[in-house]
Amino acid sequence: MDELDRQLLDLLTENSRQSVTDLARNLGVTRATVQEHMRRLEKNSVIQAYTVRLHPEHLKRQVSANVLIAVDQKQSVHVVRQLEQLSSVRSLYSLSGEFDLAAIVQEETTEALDRDIDAMALIDGVQRTQTSIILSKKFER
Repeated sequence: MDELDRQLLDLLTENSRQSVTDLARNLGVTRATVQEHMRRLEKNSVIQAYTVRLHPEHLKRQVSANVLIAVDQKQSVHVVRQLEQLSSVRSLYSLSGEFDLAAIVQEETTEALDRDIDAMALIDGVQRTQTSIILSKKFER
Protein backbone atom coordinates (compact mmCIF):
# COMPACT_ATOMS: atom_id res chain seq x y z
CA MET A 1 0.00 0.00 0.00
CA ASP A 2 1.21 3.45 -0.81
CA GLU A 3 0.26 6.85 0.61
CA LEU A 4 -2.55 7.34 -1.91
CA ASP A 5 -4.06 4.00 -0.84
CA ARG A 6 -3.97 5.11 2.82
CA GLN A 7 -5.58 8.45 2.01
CA LEU A 8 -8.24 6.72 -0.09
CA LEU A 9 -9.00 4.28 2.73
CA ASP A 10 -9.29 7.19 5.18
CA LEU A 11 -11.82 8.92 2.93
CA LEU A 12 -13.81 5.72 2.37
CA THR A 13 -13.79 4.96 6.09
CA GLU A 14 -15.18 8.41 6.74
CA ASN A 15 -17.88 8.03 4.07
CA SER A 16 -18.00 4.92 1.88
CA ARG A 17 -20.76 6.48 -0.25
CA GLN A 18 -18.54 9.18 -1.74
CA SER A 19 -18.50 9.13 -5.52
CA VAL A 20 -15.30 8.31 -7.39
CA THR A 21 -15.38 11.87 -8.73
CA ASP A 22 -15.47 13.33 -5.21
CA LEU A 23 -12.73 10.97 -4.06
CA ALA A 24 -10.54 11.97 -7.02
CA ARG A 25 -11.13 15.65 -6.33
CA ASN A 26 -10.26 15.25 -2.62
CA LEU A 27 -7.11 13.28 -3.46
CA GLY A 28 -6.03 15.50 -6.34
CA VAL A 29 -5.89 12.65 -8.86
CA THR A 30 -7.96 11.44 -11.79
CA ARG A 31 -11.07 9.27 -11.55
CA ALA A 32 -9.18 6.51 -13.40
CA THR A 33 -6.44 6.57 -10.75
CA VAL A 34 -9.00 6.24 -7.94
CA GLN A 35 -10.80 3.43 -9.74
CA GLU A 36 -7.53 1.55 -10.30
CA HIS A 37 -6.51 1.91 -6.64
CA MET A 38 -9.97 0.78 -5.47
CA ARG A 39 -9.86 -2.21 -7.84
CA ARG A 40 -6.41 -3.19 -6.52
CA LEU A 41 -7.47 -2.75 -2.86
CA GLU A 42 -10.52 -4.94 -3.50
CA LYS A 43 -8.47 -7.57 -5.37
CA ASN A 44 -5.90 -7.70 -2.54
CA SER A 45 -8.73 -8.06 0.01
CA VAL A 46 -7.90 -4.79 1.73
CA ILE A 47 -11.41 -3.54 0.98
CA GLN A 48 -13.89 -6.29 1.74
CA ALA A 49 -17.16 -4.35 1.55
CA TYR A 50 -18.68 -0.90 1.44
CA THR A 51 -21.06 -0.35 4.31
CA VAL A 52 -23.46 2.02 6.00
CA ARG A 53 -22.66 4.00 9.12
CA LEU A 54 -25.84 4.74 11.02
CA HIS A 55 -26.62 8.28 12.10
CA PRO A 56 -25.76 8.99 15.76
CA GLU A 57 -29.36 10.05 16.46
CA HIS A 58 -30.61 6.65 15.32
CA LEU A 59 -27.95 4.90 17.40
CA LYS A 60 -28.97 6.89 20.48
CA ARG A 61 -32.34 5.16 20.29
CA GLN A 62 -30.62 1.76 20.45
CA VAL A 63 -29.49 -0.04 23.59
CA SER A 64 -26.04 -1.59 23.28
CA ALA A 65 -24.11 -3.90 25.54
CA ASN A 66 -20.70 -5.47 25.73
CA VAL A 67 -21.19 -9.12 26.65
CA LEU A 68 -18.14 -11.06 27.82
CA ILE A 69 -18.54 -14.82 27.31
CA ALA A 70 -16.65 -17.71 28.89
CA VAL A 71 -16.78 -20.77 26.64
CA ASP A 72 -16.07 -24.48 26.96
CA GLN A 73 -13.13 -24.66 24.54
CA LYS A 74 -14.36 -27.93 23.04
CA GLN A 75 -17.53 -26.15 21.89
CA SER A 76 -16.11 -22.78 20.84
CA VAL A 77 -16.79 -23.30 17.12
CA HIS A 78 -20.41 -24.23 17.91
CA VAL A 79 -20.81 -21.19 20.19
CA VAL A 80 -19.46 -18.81 17.54
CA ARG A 81 -21.82 -20.27 14.91
CA GLN A 82 -24.81 -19.87 17.23
CA LEU A 83 -23.88 -16.29 18.13
CA GLU A 84 -23.50 -15.48 14.45
CA GLN A 85 -27.17 -16.44 13.98
CA LEU A 86 -28.36 -13.78 16.45
CA SER A 87 -29.03 -10.60 14.46
CA SER A 88 -28.56 -8.43 17.53
CA VAL A 89 -24.92 -9.51 17.83
CA ARG A 90 -23.19 -6.77 15.82
CA SER A 91 -19.63 -7.99 16.31
CA LEU A 92 -17.78 -10.77 18.07
CA TYR A 93 -14.16 -10.77 19.21
CA SER A 94 -11.94 -13.50 20.65
CA LEU A 95 -10.09 -12.53 23.82
CA SER A 96 -7.26 -13.68 25.98
CA GLY A 97 -7.86 -13.84 29.70
CA GLU A 98 -10.76 -14.85 31.91
CA PHE A 99 -13.35 -14.56 29.11
CA ASP A 100 -13.00 -16.06 25.64
CA LEU A 101 -15.32 -13.87 23.58
CA ALA A 102 -16.68 -10.33 23.62
CA ALA A 103 -19.92 -9.57 21.77
CA ILE A 104 -21.35 -6.16 21.01
CA VAL A 105 -25.11 -6.61 21.17
CA GLN A 106 -27.64 -3.99 20.06
CA GLU A 107 -31.42 -3.88 20.40
CA GLU A 108 -34.21 -1.30 20.47
CA THR A 109 -35.28 -1.95 24.06
CA THR A 110 -33.74 -3.21 27.28
CA GLU A 111 -36.31 -6.00 27.29
CA ALA A 112 -35.19 -7.24 23.88
CA LEU A 113 -31.56 -6.91 24.93
CA ASP A 114 -32.26 -8.92 28.08
CA ARG A 115 -34.00 -11.63 26.05
CA ASP A 116 -31.05 -11.88 23.64
CA ILE A 117 -28.48 -12.07 26.44
CA ASP A 118 -30.53 -14.82 28.09
CA ALA A 119 -30.58 -16.69 24.76
CA MET A 120 -26.80 -16.33 24.52
CA ALA A 121 -26.35 -17.83 27.97
CA LEU A 122 -28.43 -20.87 26.97
CA ILE A 123 -26.17 -21.81 24.04
CA ASP A 124 -24.46 -25.17 24.68
CA GLY A 125 -20.85 -24.42 25.52
CA VAL A 126 -21.42 -21.01 27.09
CA GLN A 127 -20.27 -21.28 30.70
CA ARG A 128 -21.08 -17.76 31.87
CA THR A 129 -21.53 -14.19 30.67
CA GLN A 130 -20.86 -10.75 32.07
CA THR A 131 -22.73 -7.80 30.59
CA SER A 132 -21.99 -4.08 30.61
CA ILE A 133 -24.49 -1.66 29.09
CA ILE A 134 -22.84 0.91 26.82
CA LEU A 135 -23.90 4.38 27.93
CA SER A 136 -22.36 6.51 25.18
CA LYS A 137 -19.79 6.41 22.41
CA LYS A 138 -16.93 8.84 22.93
CA PHE A 139 -15.45 8.32 19.45
CA GLU A 140 -15.07 5.75 16.69
CA ARG A 141 -12.56 5.55 13.86
